[in-house]
Amino acid sequence: MSKRNIANPSPLGLCGFAFTTFLLSAINMEVLDVKHSSIVISGAFAYGGLVQLCAGMWEMAVGNTFGATSLSSFGGFWIAIAIILTPGGFEIESSYTSLEFNHAFSLFLFGWFIFTTLLLLCTLSSSVAQCSIFLTLDIAFLCLALGRRYPHVSSGQTYAPHYNLTYTGGVFGMLSAFAAWYNALAGIAASNHTFFTLPVLHFPWSEHTRLQRRKMKQIEQTVSSA
Repeated sequence: MSKRNIANPSPLGLCGFAFTTFLLSAINMEVLDVKHSSIVISGAFAYGGLVQLCAGMWEMAVGNTFGATSLSSFGGFWIAIAIILTPGGFEIESSYTSLEFNHAFSLFLFGWFIFTTLLLLCTLSSSVAQCSIFLTLDIAFLCLALGRRYPHVSSGQTYAPHYNLTYTGGVFGMLSAFAAWYNALAGIAASNHTFFTLPVLHFPWSEHTRLQRRKMKQIEQTVSSA
């Protein structure tokens, strides 16, 4: 049976994550005075959700446990966000009072903050580029969760997320999106489709760096013995 070449699915999943995170973060920052998140629903269902989920499944096929767990989980996250944001169809927000919904949403986001922290710990043995995605995302989740935990009264009995915390979460979400796009580009460039490669800055204690040191020592030994 012939061996089949399987492409690296990580850049695809990272692009799906980056686009949807960029879009929602821009709205959290009220870029161009856009305050309503309805435009996120389509991207969250299709690109950040379905496509990223599929990329996570394909990561299983290539044996990447971290990629499979992270991409599949965040694919599910964006589908869940789309379900929450869909007006009328699922009636999630309308089933709560305004304050209770903000508190319930904060619990949802705190759960993802905990999960992202676990992933962040796993990236401490990889590279600065990969670690930066989860570090900034972790801070974004924390700020957004706190923003929902401590909302303010906007009009009447309607509560809105804390503005400063939501804005800060948007800033760190935007940083996470661009970090994910950078990692995606680095992965595509590494597959010999471009005339350049991007540095990802492996940590000195990472397995990649240790292998490079072993190779350098072998080369030095070969040269000295010649």
